[in-house]
Amino acid sequence: MHDLETDGHRARKRFGQNFLSDPNIIRKIIDGIRPQPGELMVEIGPGLGAMTAPLIERLGHLHVVEIDRDLIARLHERYSAAQLTVHEGDALKFDFGSLCAGADSAPTLRIVGNLPYNISTPILFHLAGFADKVKDMTFMLQKEVVMRMVAEPGTEEYGRLSVMLQYRFRMGRLFDVPPGAFRPAPKVMSSIVRLAPLPADQLAAKDEALLGRIVAAAFGQRRKTLRNTLREFIDEAGLAALGIDAGLRGERLAVDQFVAIANRCSGA
Repeated sequence: MHDLETDGHRARKRFGQNFLSDPNIIRKIIDGIRPQPGELMVEIGPGLGAMTAPLIERLGHLHVVEIDRDLIARLHERYSAAQLTVHEGDALKFDFGSLCAGADSAPTLRIVGNLPYNISTPILFHLAGFADKVKDMTFMLQKEVVMRMVAEPGTEEYGRLSVMLQYRFRMGRLFDVPPGAFRPAPKVMSSIVRLAPLPADQLAAKDEALLGRIVAAAFGQRRKTLRNTLREFIDEAGLAALGIDAGLRGERLAVDQFVAIANRCSGA
């Protein structure tokens, strides 16, 4: 294993780089992912390859998406084309569905990564768009973000990210990773989270884009009630017909209640 502290690469702030360097934590993450030989897997932001090496060892071949050209050059030096396919560019713009071209209808793609904390929310929304192709996703994220992802209605952490991801995925926080496991050490605690897409027959929204707009509006001004935040979508009588009190705030509603509102609006 390379000593990642002295590996000669300066972590770039603009890419949100914090490199995992604790071998015990790396082993625990790989064991949590359980990669099997021949599986189709893509790693987002392989960095200095802390997870890349053990993943290739177990899979045989791995895809990676990396934006930093210095790191891409290192990956090409270290691995053959038979072991690694590098997709150069921004993960926020990458078409993850392209990796499944020609695959059968069953979702086969597994996505993993230590996601850059500065783009974690937009990248999760981007990846949700490929959920029908995905078998599962396992990420390391800032613990605060993971707590928002898995939050229950009525809690402070519950918000737009919680609702939109819980609509699409079954999620679980696996374990926490302390700052000391990284070089340079971030100022925050990290967590490992797994997301497994829910089957299509459990996705009840008639118009998912409309659901997204309604959820964004409900949490746009957290202190305001649904009467105000959803005024342009539904009136008090419409909410009452669904058994929802217009005097509540968005954070009190469960995911299926947001879906019910969106479906009523899409029929209107």
